[in-house]
Formats: sequence, structure tokens, C-alpha cells
Amino acid sequence: MASKKGIIITIGMLVAITSASFLIWFLPENNEIKFIVSDFDSHLDGVKNIHGVIRESVDIEFQNLLDEKISPEEYIELAKASSSQINSQIIELVESKATEEWLESYINYIESLRQYNSYIRETIVAASMIEKGIQSNEMKNVLQKLNEFKINSESLIIESDNTRP
Repeated sequence: MASKKGIIITIGMLVAITSASFLIWFLPENNEIKFIVSDFDSHLDGVKNIHGVIRESVDIEFQNLLDEKISPEEYIELAKASSSQINSQIIELVESKATEEWLESYINYIESLRQYNSYIRETIVAASMIEKGIQSNEMKNVLQKLNEFKINSESLIIESDNTRP
């Protein structure tokens, strides 16, 4: 025969499962998070700070890769995470619905983030080449592209700053 304790635990579990099922049933399916931005200056500064931290981290780890302090696999994982963070910042700026006076500055910064994301993706290409042992003119071309993406990103940051209201 079943004990009282076992019956109570079983009933408790059934109540919890049933409650969770109803909760899931009644929650709306389209549960998007909306950000409402009213201080576009501070919002852009926050994105710039996050971007700066990501840039510094990627630069340090890419140099560690080139100095053979970390493996290409380790670098690629870090770079993919950084790229994802940059994508999140792009989405955040796009969804902030900047006012007309802030729009040009936001667009310039979004483009800067896109250029930097291209830079990160190109560092992943370089890491893959290092992993395969490719050290030829191809690597020179990749490093040249890296420099171009970085310069473009930095110039767009300056342009964003210059177009702030």
C-alpha cells in the first residue's frame, strides 16, 4: 500500500505539471522584448562602450593567436561569440527607432558595427588558414582586408560622432 507521504508528493507533482501546462498554454506566443529609448545620446554611448570592450578583447585574442598563445579553435569560438554580441548591438540600434535628428548618427554607427563584424569574420578566416598551415600571399591578402575593415569601422565611428545633434 502507498504511504501518505508518497501520495502527497505525487499529487504535488501532478498539480505542478498541470499548472505549468496551463501557464504555457495561456502565455502569448509572440513574446518579443521591446526597448523604448528616449535618451539617444546615452544609448549610443552605451553601445559604443560595449563595442570598445569587444574590440579590445578581439584585438588581444587575435594577437594571442598570431603569437601562438591560443589555438585557432579557441580563437574561432571567441570570435564567434564576439560576432554574436556585435549583431546584438546592431539589432538594438535598429530597434531603438532613433528620431530623425539622431538617425544619421545611428546609421553611421550601425555601419561601423557591420564593418567591425566583417573584420571579426575575416579574423576567423585567418584563424582557419593558420589552423591549416597556410602562410602564403593569401594570408597577406586576409591581413590587408582586416586592416581595411578596421579602418572603415573606425572612420564610421568618427562620422557617427560628427553627425550627432
